[in-house]
Amino acid sequence: MAPAHKTLLTGLATFVGGTLLWLFGLDEEIVIFVPSKIGLFLMVLGAVETLYGAYRVMRDHRDPA
Repeated sequence: MAPAHKTLLTGLATFVGGTLLWLFGLDEEIVIFVPSKIGLFLMVLGAVETLYGAYRVMRDHRDPA
């Protein structure tokens, strides 16, 4: 699998994991961290990584050399 596709899939997985933490961690609070806040951070990080992966995939398709 191409590195650009790996970046895209990793970003999607991070986004989905962050969404699950955000949705199901709203009522929980652990001593050190709050899962919903970490989920929100992972959602943003996953979205940025997904966009970067999509950019790399499109760039690789435009430049065949």
